[in-house]
Amino acid sequence: MADDAEQSGADAAHGAADAAAHGDGAPGMPQLDIATFDNQIVWLVITLVAIFLILSKVALPRLSAVMAERQGTLTNDLAAAEDLKRQAVEAEASYNTALANARAEAQRISQETRDEIQAQLQVEIDKADAQIAAKAAESEARIGEIEQGALATAEEVARDVAADIVRALSPGQEVDADAVAAAVTNRVRG
Repeated sequence: MADDAEQSGADAAHGAADAAAHGDGAPGMPQLDIATFDNQIVWLVITLVAIFLILSKVALPRLSAVMAERQGTLTNDLAAAEDLKRQAVEAEASYNTALANARAEAQRISQETRDEIQAQLQVEIDKADAQIAAKAAESEARIGEIEQGALATAEEVARDVAADIVRALSPGQEVDADAVAAAVTNRVRG
């Protein structure tokens, strides 16, 4: 049996070598066999139609839905961004208005405080001026009293000194105290 198998294997190899040498038999690639072109074209058309139907009924609608969803999301995001931008502009304007109002209020409060302090200061200055004027009047009155006392004392000392001078110049003579007093008073008062 083994001999028969060897014989048939050798015959097959010899037949393939003869066919190759003579150019008979099937070509090496079946796609290039002209005898099967009709079948290949039919199956190509069937395959292309099947691929077209699968793409048009399944894949393309899914892709279209994904693209539409993406476009919707993009449009919504852009609208939301525009809305946020508008809100930011409004918030900035509101902030600037509030800041300007706060500055104006701070200036108003500052001016009111300065005015109150100035009014209190003026009241204190007026009170101090009144106290100074009262003390000055009191001092002037005391100075006047002191001057009067000093003048009276000076007149008295002048009378005593004049009487002593007259006594020293004319020893033994009686000094007229009234005449000395009148002379000193005339001379001092002017």
